[in-house]
Amino acid sequence: MKRREWVLGAAALFATSGLRAQVPKVRRIGFLMLGTRETHKGMIDAFEKRLVALGWEKDRNALLDVRYADNRYERLPSLAKELVEGKPDLVVTSSTPAAIAMKQVTAAIPIVFTSVADPVALGLVQSLGRPGGNMTGVSSLIIDTAAKQVELLKTLMPKLERIAVLVAPNHPANKMLVSQLEAATKNARATLVVVEATTPQAVEAAFAKVTSERATALVIPPDPLYFSVRDRIAQLAITNRIATVFASATFVRDGGLVSYGVNYVTEFVRAAEYVDRILRGAKPADLPVEQVERFLTVINRSTAKALGITIPQSVLMRADEVIE
Repeated sequence: MKRREWVLGAAALFATSGLRAQVPKVRRIGFLMLGTRETHKGMIDAFEKRLVALGWEKDRNALLDVRYADNRYERLPSLAKELVEGKPDLVVTSSTPAAIAMKQVTAAIPIVFTSVADPVALGLVQSLGRPGGNMTGVSSLIIDTAAKQVELLKTLMPKLERIAVLVAPNHPANKMLVSQLEAATKNARATLVVVEATTPQAVEAAFAKVTSERATALVIPPDPLYFSVRDRIAQLAITNRIATVFASATFVRDGGLVSYGVNYVTEFVRAAEYVDRILRGAKPADLPVEQVERFLTVINRSTAKALGITIPQSVLMRADEVIE
């Protein structure tokens, strides 16, 4: 099992007075991550930095216990159970599967989720305004980006007719994502092809499937599995001359074509603020779920050139970042 812990707190004695100092209560914060340590490093670092700014300082009053499933969905239930057995004050999750895993093992420990597609439809909360249970957090509206991603691809490739989407079959948000993409591709007068890949090794075979289905563009969901092999995805896409669209700018900085989505580091900063409020007495049931409103468009001009795609000036002008 991989875990990362940093202890923030220890008892101290005033030797000169012989009196015991008032020792801050150490609060235990669990983390359940679907991906790997490398996948989540920037996010966890941002969380820690924000937490310290809010008064939860190293060597004083908090402890983080982070569990990584290493992209293995089947590990999430046992890791969630282990976290609960450790009796944390609360748990932070990243990804829809991790949030669902925690919901299935506790209705008492506060849960702050991030990167959840639709917490109401998934049964995690009663409503966005009044969660009503032990869960709240940040909804990244992953599903709602589908139409915009297809629109971007169609703008870059006006003659685009077949678009593929890479999915891990056991991801609980897949049904919603595929439904949204089917509607978006239909509006774009294109056909959607669903291709499965559940392991890093399966990604290569998935590209062969995309090619055999004559799809010339590929949507990559923000699954930690795909994040962990983003360099290979970028290479395969260029080799097979397939345009790629992602929900994370990191993919594009590492060779993908274009992304439209949220800043996941920002989600973790907001999660730290939820954690602070809960540790100070607020109840998750009373803290509205925050919906991400800022979406970023990032384009890799070098990748576009390698694929023979000319980026319209209108797209370049509204992009938040253009990678040369």
